[in-house]
Amino acid sequence: MIEYLPLLLFVGAIFVLLLGYSVAFSLAGTGLIFAAIGIMTGHFEASFLEAVPNRLFGIMNNSVLIAVPLFVFMGVMLEKSKIAEELLDTMSALFGPMRGGLGISVTVVGMLLAASTGIVGATVVTMGLLSLPTMLRRGYDPKVATGVICASGTLGQIIPPSIVLVLLGDVISSAYQQAQLDQGIYSPETVTVGDLFLGALLPGLLLVAAYIAYLIFKAIFHPDTVPAIPKEERDAMDNMFKRVISALLPPVFLVGLVLGSILGGWATPTEAASVGAVGAMVLAMVRRCFTLSILKEVMRTTTQVSSMVFIILVGASIFSLVFRGYGGDDLVRQFLSNLPGGVFGAVALVMLVIFLLGFFLDFIEITFVVVPIVAPILLAMGLDPVWLGVMIALNLQTSFLTPPFGFALFYLRGVAPESISTMQIYRGVIPFIMIQLVALMALAQWPALATWLPNLVYG
Repeated sequence: MIEYLPLLLFVGAIFVLLLGYSVAFSLAGTGLIFAAIGIMTGHFEASFLEAVPNRLFGIMNNSVLIAVPLFVFMGVMLEKSKIAEELLDTMSALFGPMRGGLGISVTVVGMLLAASTGIVGATVVTMGLLSLPTMLRRGYDPKVATGVICASGTLGQIIPPSIVLVLLGDVISSAYQQAQLDQGIYSPETVTVGDLFLGALLPGLLLVAAYIAYLIFKAIFHPDTVPAIPKEERDAMDNMFKRVISALLPPVFLVGLVLGSILGGWATPTEAASVGAVGAMVLAMVRRCFTLSILKEVMRTTTQVSSMVFIILVGASIFSLVFRGYGGDDLVRQFLSNLPGGVFGAVALVMLVIFLLGFFLDFIEITFVVVPIVAPILLAMGLDPVWLGVMIALNLQTSFLTPPFGFALFYLRGVAPESISTMQIYRGVIPFIMIQLVALMALAQWPALATWLPNLVYG
């Protein structure tokens, strides 16, 4: 019975979460309760808890994590200063003459907004408020409209630069070093957030291309579901070239500057994120949308999101420490090593577990709780850390889209009009889930999709 205490700890944490308690305090509270029980029964060494202060100081001193509030600030500033809204209007006018053009516009703008914000909920809600009424008014099939918005909103999981990849990159880096030390390699190689950005770039862009290809398919074979913008509306849109230059180029340049400085090795993710935050303010000033009230709102939202991320990280650190104190990592290692199918079986099971947990936990909890447990074991089996990180990010993106519990579906349901049924939203995302699954299988079959670009740039 004692050897299954780590499993009971994990199940207990999920049970408390399902009761509706805060994630951070559920993780920390469950861990401390099980630690207290173990100390009283003699099955847990109290000395393990002495490492908690060192872990917290390690979080505070981690310069990579400073990129999180800066990237959040950048994305929220672009949203609150109406830059995203103007970008969507301009892209809609640009692609409006073709069937499916509005859906393509939503996909492209969703990609840019998701990359800059990196928070699935914020992107889906923003795109739902901005584009869903317009798409419905112009005759789009509700299933297609809601599917496009949910799918493009989750692109922040895989399109760099995003918070998901920053957090995942930091965890994968630590796991990779631990895996090498466990193998007796005392001068371990490192993997950086920049490596993960490069690894995710090609799969992310291929995913966007697949979404657009699906919309073109709908436009050819089911044109009534994705109609073009009426000619009279297009005629009312004057000076298209000027609108494209003023609305599209600045945010694209900003995202390109942030990503390019990281990938080119000119700046760390934290330094590039600070450039993005300042650049977003400059764009707001140029558009005369920068006011004290907007700055206060952006700072308040940034503080709330950043506080949520870091308090979850604290709770997850305590939870994982107790889990390891009970020998949970050894239990997981033995289980994965003895699975039929070897490395393939272990990866398949871990991906399935992460997919199912994505129904109930946000990417932050999965990144801080699950990945540190399983990643060192998988990496010790010889897997490439960049490939594993991109697979996890793509898997989580698929999970957040999948009915009946996908987070993106709930976010859109909260802002969609009552005329849109929940079943329409569920049916709308099915084609995009199929695209995601094909992308996952392609990445599993051809790991070079994730590893080729990092090897080319840094190899």
